[in-house]
This record gives sequence, C-alpha cells and structure tokens, in this order.
Amino acid sequence: MQKTFVIFKPDCMERHHVGAVLSRFEAAGFDVIGCKMTLLSPELLREHYAHVADKPFYPEIEKFMASRPVIMMALQGINIVQRVRDLLGPTDSRKASKGTIRGDYGTEMMKNVVHASDTVENAKIELARFFKAEELYTV
Repeated sequence: MQKTFVIFKPDCMERHHVGAVLSRFEAAGFDVIGCKMTLLSPELLREHYAHVADKPFYPEIEKFMASRPVIMMALQGINIVQRVRDLLGPTDSRKASKGTIRGDYGTEMMKNVVHASDTVENAKIELARFFKAEELYTV
C-alpha cells in the first residue's frame, strides 16, 4: 500500500469540481486517509514550490494557489502515486486527453484542477509538510 498527497486547487474549488474529482479517486478504489481545508500561506507555498520559487513565473503560481481555500487530501491504495498521476493526465490540461481529470476539468498549465505527488518519495515529503501524523488514518 502506498500513500499520496493531493491538493484540490483553487480552480477545482471555484468551479465546484471537488465532488466529481473525489468520486473518480473513490471509484478507482483509493481510500481517503486524511482531509482538510486551508488557505495556503506564502511561506508554505514557497516551501512546497521551492524547485521553481526562483523562476520568473513563480509569483503567478503563489498568487493563484493562495487565491482561495483549497482541500488537501491524503489517499492510500496499491501503486497509488502512479495511478493518481494516470487519472489526472499531463500537467498541462490542454494536452490531457478527455476522460482524464485534467482533460475533463482543467483549462491550462496552472489551472489543472489537482496537484498530486509525482513520486513515492515526494508523497512522503508532501504528506509530512501538510499533515501531522495524527491527522492520517491508515485503513
């Protein structure tokens, strides 16, 4: 069993797609083992996006991700990191096939509905960044 981390991004929240996206995760057999809603702080966003924080486009990411509260989830399932990435489709929603979450609900590169951990190692790091151990309920 693996665990992964996802953020229902501001565009997902604004366009009321949380239920539809969550139902796809549940239909795939994934278990929700943690869930909370928050407004992401600039400090937390800089830490989360440290790999691009020095890029000229970073201020736009920070502004977007802090524009409204988001829902963060911890999910558990077999090979879940790759399976969630497959369900989402490519990062750029304009290149995502219909039938994928981003292909059905995303509109561009940044407004791509959901952030998801890209490796098992990053899932561990991101889960620890956004959840306390006692907030996760392994099934």
